Amino acid sequence: MGSRRLISMAAVFAFLSAAAGAAWAQAARNGSSASAESARATAVPRTPWGDPDLSGVWTTDNMRGVPRERPAEFGTRRYLTDEEYAKRVAQDAKTKATEDNRVGAFRNDVGTRTVRQTSQVVDPPDGKIPLNEEGKRRAANRSRGSFGEGPFNSHEDFTLYDRCITRGAVGSFGPAIYGNGSVIVQGPGVVALSYEMVHDTRVIPLDGRPHIASTTQQYLGDARGHWEGDTLVVETRNFTGKTAIAGVQHTEALKLTERFKRVDASTLEYEATIDDPNVYTRPWTLALTLASSPNHMFPYECHEGNLGLRNILSAERAEDRALEEDLTKGIVRKRRSTQNTGESEQP
Repeated sequence: MGSRRLISMAAVFAFLSAAAGAAWAQAARNGSSASAESARATAVPRTPWGDPDLSGVWTTDNMRGVPRERPAEFGTRRYLTDEEYAKRVAQDAKTKATEDNRVGAFRNDVGTRTVRQTSQVVDPPDGKIPLNEEGKRRAANRSRGSFGEGPFNSHEDFTLYDRCITRGAVGSFGPAIYGNGSVIVQGPGVVALSYEMVHDTRVIPLDGRPHIASTTQQYLGDARGHWEGDTLVVETRNFTGKTAIAGVQHTEALKLTERFKRVDASTLEYEATIDDPNVYTRPWTLALTLASSPNHMFPYECHEGNLGLRNILSAERAEDRALEEDLTKGIVRKRRSTQNTGESEQP
């Protein structure tokens, strides 16, 4: 059953990918008064049932060099000047060279083109996330999980990311140091979006059905989509309040509005507007450019290979025993830091 399902999904995906490629090629051939490249950049291919075709393998690797919030030097400018852009191109090339020459089994993912945005946050105009007082409190007290100092007494002392449960509906797009891929598959009346890291999948109905009961919350919320012209608009609510956006945990009041638009054969524009009056002074929007990827998205077996939690908890229990043993010898010391392999100790 599992093998047949995988083969069927592969066949559907292959068919949709072939259809998309043919549509882009036809768009290029139809450009009688404009160049073929211009036609490819402006025509929108369609699925066999008539929806704009967003399907494919996508990545936010190109956004890694773009800061989340806008540095003050750029003011309210959304894009870099030519001079600033040239500097970022040089920095991206340096980063790529470093990763290409890295020795060892692990290297960070890098993009293939440089993006002109001055920040991922595009609204408010200053490119800053508009936290209210509660939001600032949450930001200051946020759990860093395995990146923090604990205490680590149980699995609940770790983040959902540490536990391979989810990075959240927005966070799963990255961009992180690796694992920034996603796959979009479409069918009549439905879109499915799978994220590479932690391998979450969101199934988004487009048939106008109502949201589920407000008493039911989900980590990725309850999504409903519709088309506005060639843009897919996805409205999501019913969140648990246990996930975070930009490191700050939101509440169950979160309403997320996402927009997906394919602008050419290799580029998908993504915008997410975050609205949670318990955490922010106003709704705010981030914009990411997704690039098509020639690669397959391999399984991200996070939970299956997650030895980190077990090892951290066992190391902490070993430290408990070591502290008790030292006390019996009259040695009073601070607990060793979980973030150091040396002998530095935490208070």
